[in-house]
This record gives sequence, structure tokens and C-alpha cells, in this order.
Amino acid sequence: MERKGKKQRPFRKNTKQFRTNTQKTEELEHGDSSNILLSSLTLDGTDSSSDDESPSYITSAPFDVAMWDMEHCDPRRCTGRKLFRHNLIKKLNLGQRFNGIVLTPIGQKCVSPSDRDIISQYGVAVVDCSWARLEDTPFTKMRTPQPRLLPFLVAANPVKYAKPCELSCVEALAAVFYIAGFQDVSHLYLSKFKWGKHFLELNRTLLDAYSNCTNSGDVVAVQNKHLEELENEREERDRRERQDIYDLSSEETEEEEEEEEEEGGVKIN
Repeated sequence: MERKGKKQRPFRKNTKQFRTNTQKTEELEHGDSSNILLSSLTLDGTDSSSDDESPSYITSAPFDVAMWDMEHCDPRRCTGRKLFRHNLIKKLNLGQRFNGIVLTPIGQKCVSPSDRDIISQYGVAVVDCSWARLEDTPFTKMRTPQPRLLPFLVAANPVKYAKPCELSCVEALAAVFYIAGFQDVSHLYLSKFKWGKHFLELNRTLLDAYSNCTNSGDVVAVQNKHLEELENEREERDRRERQDIYDLSSEETEEEEEEEEEEGGVKIN
């Protein structure tokens, strides 16, 4: 829901270089902004509004956002609990039914733009659990008619930075919002974390591609094409490394042969 409010100070862009050291996690997670200006204030703090325009703000999602909290995570680093403190997410009990989109490993298809109407009506939920304890998590007790998987994306949070698919709760939610066409809500949730904008920076190309798809099948096709390109790049990189090693070895062998020839040609009296 959008509403008009007093003009806020522009979101300040963090000019410090992003640090991936996990010891800085607490420092990074304490940053947030109370509001986000739609259509005129981007996540990186660029204000494109004119003085004549009356700004509009979003302070919450226009649909339900929920989570099942397994309490596996460090409370100081848990993005789900931070969203809860900001009243941006509600908690669900085990066995409680959620009729919206639920991100869960037992999903049978990827989230896609075709889920927009379901999200608008019923919302989105995630499972807040540890990646190391998936086998201990009772996903079958998290009842939903709309289980979904996320396509390939890379984490930007300080704990799992640059790791594929191991997203935090806020990153998973932001990805769903973005893919389904709720980019303003995605920005709002990520703005509660100083590292939040890096998630979009790392995944912008993929998120834009996913959001331009029609259905889950298209999303999977885009994902698989991207993974194939990554594999080709890896193979080419490995091939070049092997070639460099071979060239270096050949040069050393030639030098050794030349030295042996020179020594053999020396006349000894």
C-alpha cells in the first residue's frame, strides 16, 4: 500500500567498500532505513525526483509476508528476526497453513512472474532454518498449496557471501518479490541491511531475466542457460591454465636441452 508522507532525507549511499569478512557481520546488520521512496529513490540512494513532485512512500508489503522460525540461527545474524523486529514479517506455527507462495526444498517448480496474482492475494512465506540442518527441518509440517523453489542466485550476506543458492531469508524474499514484479517491495526489505544492495548488484542480470519470463519453465530455461555458460567459462579457464602449464614446462625443457648441448660441446684438455 502506498501513502503520501513527509519528505524524507534521501537514503545515504554507503561509500565504504563492501567487506566480506564475517567478523563484520554485526556491524553490517545494524544499518537500516525506515522508508523507501518509490519511483524516485533507488536502492543505491539516487534521487531522481523533481522538486515539483509529491513523494510517495512504502513502509510495508501490500500482502502477507510470513516465516516459520526454526530458531536454528544466531539471533544477531538472523535476517528473518530482524525483519520481524521491523514488523515486516509475521511468524507462523508448525502445522499452520499458509495459502500463499512458500519457498521450500520440497517445491516442484520455480517461482515465476506467473505467481504475481497468488502473491498479491495470499502473500509469501519462507522457512527460517540453518542450511546445515535441512534434514532436521520438518518441511512437511509447513502446509501450503503453493510450494516453490528459487532459481539460481548468489548470496550477498556476509555469512554466505558469493555462495550460490545459499540465500538468507531476506534475500530469498527479495528475490521472489523482484521476480514477481514487486521490485519496490524488494528494495524495501533489502534496505534494512547495509549489504542489501549488493544482493541486487550481484544478481541484477539474472533477476531481470527471470522477471521477464512468463512461467516456471521459462525461468528454469534461463537458469540452465546461465549455468551452462558458467560451466563453459570454467572449462575454458581450466583449458587455459593447463595450456599455460604446458607452455611453461616446454620452455623449461628446451632450456635444459640447450644447456646440455652447450656442456657437451665444451672441449676438455
